[in-house]
Amino acid sequence: MKLHKEGNTIIPWFVIGVVALYLLLTWLIPLELFRLVLGGLSSIFLVLVVAFFRVPKIQVPVGNDLVIAPAEGKVVVLEKVMVDEFLKEERIQVSIFMSPLNVHINRAPVSGKINYFHYHPGKYLVAWHPKSSTENERTSIGFEMSNGVRIFMRQIAGAVARRIAFYKELDDKISVADEVGFIRFGSRVDLFLPLEANLKVKIGDKTTGGETIIAHLKS
Repeated sequence: MKLHKEGNTIIPWFVIGVVALYLLLTWLIPLELFRLVLGGLSSIFLVLVVAFFRVPKIQVPVGNDLVIAPAEGKVVVLEKVMVDEFLKEERIQVSIFMSPLNVHINRAPVSGKINYFHYHPGKYLVAWHPKSSTENERTSIGFEMSNGVRIFMRQIAGAVARRIAFYKELDDKISVADEVGFIRFGSRVDLFLPLEANLKVKIGDKTTGGETIIAHLKS
């Protein structure tokens, strides 16, 4: 299993911390049953941490009119909103909530180039909170496709997330499903699509980053 570079530092520290805590507690409470239960719980916790940083294989759908899920998670918002940044117009907002059990790699929803980026410091409300999109710590990214269509995306920190990484620069050319960033742990990604986009997801749908078709864009 391939692991993401964001886990290169945190995974060893988690292992050291869990092992140290296990040794300390089993020394303080030298009971066989306690040792077995604690060992099992520690193993499960370490497996979950490693799984969080996994890099799954994906099959990217083909189509110039497709908008692909930028993250793995669950669709929690589908609504028409006024976007007051970058686009300055009404758009369809599609929000994907990523729990700590999801892969937190963020991928480009379309092919084109990056023509807008802005970092916003902010709060750490739970990621599904309606105000998290505009009040939480976040990054705003604008994508421009070769046909001139612009797609707006936000990476939003949640109550647990304390690190948002974005790996690209302004004017970088990107292909759909390219890895563009990472958020840890528990967070959300918002997409803002043209009003005429033909949505292919509904509230509660699960998404796979780089695979799930979010919408077809009008030609």
